[in-house]
Amino acid sequence: MSKSIQAKLEILADAAKYDASCASSGAPKRDSKGKAGIGSTTGAGICHSYTPDGRCVSLLKILLTNSCIFDCSYCINRRSSNVRRARFTVEEVVKLTLEFYKRNYIEGLFLSSGIIASADYTMEQLVEVARQLREVHHFRGYIHLKAIPEASQELAAQAGRYADRLSINIELPTENGLKAFAPEKRTTTIRSTMAGLKLRIDESKDARKTLFKAPKFSPSGQSTQMIVGADSANDATILTTSANLYAGYGLRRIYYSAFSPIPDSSSALPLSAAPLQREHRLYQADWLMRYYGFAADEITAGASSTGMLDLAIDPKLAWALRNREKFPVDINTADREVLLRVPGLGARTVDRLIAARRHRTLRLDDLTRLTSAVRRARPFIITPDHRPVQDIDSATLHARFAPKPVQMNLFG
Repeated sequence: MSKSIQAKLEILADAAKYDASCASSGAPKRDSKGKAGIGSTTGAGICHSYTPDGRCVSLLKILLTNSCIFDCSYCINRRSSNVRRARFTVEEVVKLTLEFYKRNYIEGLFLSSGIIASADYTMEQLVEVARQLREVHHFRGYIHLKAIPEASQELAAQAGRYADRLSINIELPTENGLKAFAPEKRTTTIRSTMAGLKLRIDESKDARKTLFKAPKFSPSGQSTQMIVGADSANDATILTTSANLYAGYGLRRIYYSAFSPIPDSSSALPLSAAPLQREHRLYQADWLMRYYGFAADEITAGASSTGMLDLAIDPKLAWALRNREKFPVDINTADREVLLRVPGLGARTVDRLIAARRHRTLRLDDLTRLTSAVRRARPFIITPDHRPVQDIDSATLHARFAPKPVQMNLFG
């Protein structure tokens, strides 16, 4: 690798770290065995992300350029930011991707970019990278492209033909927040592009039901990212926005990125970083909405007067403590939907539990073999050999499960 490309890589790989929406969940399994082409989404490599089925997938995550004509206050690469700039050519990105794959460093590419001259020009460059990898070099690895909302729908359509996944960042949870910190962007434009992608993804799926060889369009769907803590939006607002995005645009995943102060930032932005624990709790709440049947208002209703999630305990436990009248439940008779709401019981544990109870009556020791989180579940379940003490109030249980403060040893 030349020193010039190495220098660009250092800048543009570092600049890409602020985009959290880098995963290959749902990537189709490609096998190059017996076919022309290189790359596979199933091989072993450097660990960058995990898919839902447990596969570890490594991706080359870079920006085409960190130069940008936009001046979003929260972005380190904004027009007025005093950072080192760099720009790859299309050919350089293609070469890097192929070389890194052949060395078994990566299994795919995540490519985003600042806006160079115009949205259309930038999107054309991103699409050309993917086109050359697929059509010229027959690359069969994973490709995730960042779609640019301001670019034409035709370019977004071309991107979906080559990319496994497309993502469009919603940026901030509310339109008012976007107007305040990114006045050159529009929520309506972002959502319109999302709607167009959803339509094409759905059409492609329908076509393949009747014609297997029908062309795929972004087969791993689309995702988005929200910055948490840059504006005044609380967790209730964030989760409501997320629920609407999932329902309206069929997103595969929403990523949450805790705001971190940047050099020479606007005085309107917070001076301190958003707690990483807040980001973590939002991911847990998001998981409850996607896989456990919770509605956004269930997770946040009564949580606090500020609409913020409890940072001390996870959202499912917090919900259970606010709804003690729904517990305890008998693990040998309760429906799956009810068991999924028991703290400490994950979806896989519940499925294994239901399968096991078909053959015998489960006792507390049986549950211990199914999950390591029995301590959290015990106050909310009944087994033939266990019935929780009912006079323990929620505040006591909260204190029991909240992490104990770390005491400093001044003499150690």
